[in-house]
Amino acid sequence: MGVPCIGAPHVAAAKSKQYPSADAALSGLVADGQTLAVGGFGLCGIPEALIAALRDSGVKDLTVISNNAGVDGFGLGQLLTTRQIRKMISSYVGENKEFERQYLGGELELEFNPQGTLAERLRAGGAGIPAFFTATGYGTIVADGKETREIDGRHYVLETALRADVSLVKAWKADKAGNLVFRKTARNFNPAAAMAGKACVVEVEELVEIGEIDPDHVHLPGIYVDRIVVNATPEKRIEQRTIRQEDN
Repeated sequence: MGVPCIGAPHVAAAKSKQYPSADAALSGLVADGQTLAVGGFGLCGIPEALIAALRDSGVKDLTVISNNAGVDGFGLGQLLTTRQIRKMISSYVGENKEFERQYLGGELELEFNPQGTLAERLRAGGAGIPAFFTATGYGTIVADGKETREIDGRHYVLETALRADVSLVKAWKADKAGNLVFRKTARNFNPAAAMAGKACVVEVEELVEIGEIDPDHVHLPGIYVDRIVVNATPEKRIEQRTIRQEDN
């Protein structure tokens, strides 16, 4: 019988990041009153299964950081219908009538951001940068109540970073270590949202073994990802379908 080498490191088996369902991936992670960062741009690159599981969880009084709130009855719009969202931090609200109705009726808080500012606030949160100056929004209501400064003859407004308790993101492919590849426009806000969360859950269409993704092709390293769920056949609903009329 062999004698263990004194001083040899003990290597524990890595805990799997894969969960069998979206419900399981959110279990014990989401709670009332949390701030969530949710990836997506319109309906492109949204974590469809995770949003539906969040709806079914019944958690409420949520603050949601996302480009927009989807459309009526789909995407984050589902959480507006069930009144689970208390506040949205967004840059676009034009496709959701329920969003508009709740906001104008004083039922929903809204922190409006220029789109680039929203992306940079998320990125700053993930990078550990507490705040930054930007010229965008200076001299408008976006700058009301915020610190401003003149630098080299140009005026800037101070914007604070955004951090979330949980991030819900969508990727095309992941390996079992959580290294992610996004597909084209679906990359949008997803990497920044993932980095900004204390915990990150990713929904993917394909899960492969470690080493099957070329390191040069990784868009977001697995260090940012805590849980993975596979949704191989998402609906991928089109926000506004426009077709060309053929000439007779």
